[in-house]
Order: sequence, then C-alpha cells, then structure tokens
Amino acid sequence: MSPNWTHLVRFQAKEDGQEHLGQIDAAKVPDLGLALEKGETVTAKLIEGDAFQGTISDKTLTIGTLLAPLRMDEVPIIRCMGLNYRDHAREAKMDIPDTPVLFIKPRTALAGPAPARLNVPKIAQDGTSDYEAELAFVIGKTGRDIPKEKALEYVLGYTASNDVSARAQQFKNSQWCFSKGLDASCPIGPVLVAPTAITDPHALDIKAILNGAVVQDSNTRRGMANNASEMIFDIPTTISFLSQGTTLERGTIILTGTGPGIGAMRTPKLSLNHEDDMRVEIDQIGTLINKVYYE
Repeated sequence: MSPNWTHLVRFQAKEDGQEHLGQIDAAKVPDLGLALEKGETVTAKLIEGDAFQGTISDKTLTIGTLLAPLRMDEVPIIRCMGLNYRDHAREAKMDIPDTPVLFIKPRTALAGPAPARLNVPKIAQDGTSDYEAELAFVIGKTGRDIPKEKALEYVLGYTASNDVSARAQQFKNSQWCFSKGLDASCPIGPVLVAPTAITDPHALDIKAILNGAVVQDSNTRRGMANNASEMIFDIPTTISFLSQGTTLERGTIILTGTGPGIGAMRTPKLSLNHEDDMRVEIDQIGTLINKVYYE
C-alpha cells in the first residue's frame, strides 16, 4: 500500500496528549512553523499506519506539540552532502568538487522543530557552533545500485533541515562525522512534503534566519553554471552515487548541502549562542524554528 498523504506531520494532540501522524491542509496552512508560532489552531486528519504506508482517515485532531516528521527508530542513518553549492565551496576557499563530498550523522542527531531545542553541548560552547540551512529528503523504500533515471522514485518526501556544526572540532581533522554528529545537530521539519506536492525540488528558495536576520539566502536550482545558488550534485545524482554497492535503507535522511553565508566564513564570524532564534525557511515546505540551548 502506498501512502496517500502530501503534507505529513507528527504531533502530540491537544485532545488526548498522544502521538499521532496527520495530514495538514497546506492551502489553509502554507507555513506550519509560523502558524504554530503565532498561536494559530491547526488541525490534521489522522494518518493510519506509518509514514511509509499510511493512509489518511476522516478523523481530525488538533496539533498540540509538533514533533520531527519521523521517529528516531524509523531513521537508520543520516547521510549528508558537503560543499554541494558552488558559492559555498568558493567562500570556504575550496575547489568545486567533481565527486560528491560525503559524511554521516548518527540518528541520535535527529531533532524536531520548536519546541525542540538545538542543544549545544559543552564541547561546542566555544563560539564556533554554526548553522547550515539545507533541503533534506527521506528515502521511502530500500534500494541499492539505483540508476539516476529511477532515483526520484525512492524519495518519500522533502523537508527543511539544519546541519548544526561544531567548527572548532570540524577543522581539527578531515573527518566531519563527530563535529556534525552531536545530539540534536540535525533538526528537521516542520512538515514532510510528498514529491507530488513539490513543483521542482531543484527550484526552491532556501534561507537561514538567525535572530530575525537573513544570514543565508540561496536556491536549490541546478544547471546554471554562473548562478550563485547552483546545487552541484542534484538529487538523482546523489541517490545514484550513494547507492553504488551500498544499500540505502528506508527511512534514511539525506541532507543536500548548504549555500553561502555560514557563520564561520562571515566577517565578523557568527555563532549560535544560548537562546538564539534559529530558522530555516524553504519554499513549499515552510519554516523550521528552533531555540538554541547551551547545555
């Protein structure tokens, strides 16, 4: 059975305090993150089953607490693209890669939208904790050696994400998994949008907003060599490359890279500080909102 939802949310309902999956009406609520922040009442039709095979029912409940679209136990791993935007590679003074640059986050890095917090542990409370606004997608069925022409068939849905990074730890060595794999270093949300409801995943405006100021302003478009917001390796290429001799399991989250404007490359540098308001805004998906918390 294939899922028939288009805008999936996971939430605790006001009516019973229990966790549910639901479908929101995107025509009425185009940006769930902002709507909930404003205190608007948002209802969702319950989804029976899980995110991978769920179907929409007629029962409606009210969103109380918004959660990440997937549970941690549904996510085997988080795979990430590095240096996948031309201007980001340039601002880092690194060559434009001719092969995808990859790293992983453990599933313990997964977090949700507000009220979930970006927890910065003591090791990263050194003025180098950083943000990276990214488009993420979820693998909907397990596959291996997936050809590019069939790759998009494996996408369950798209969401916003933030690749939170401990830069001092990152720059100590060439392996990024520790510095980018800390707990709650990968919030996703506010909604998982089905491919059928995304006009083109390679034509989405994406912004990072820190304390009300836009610090990243890019676009996921591809194929325009002189465009500052060009994604170097598109989604089909990424899926095909990652699946070579490697099983991509259902529930895998893949982050597609970030555009220019990260805190470590700005003058003066920016970092995430306690109680900062951090947001990732993506067209047709909405705004992922988190509050920074220093443990």
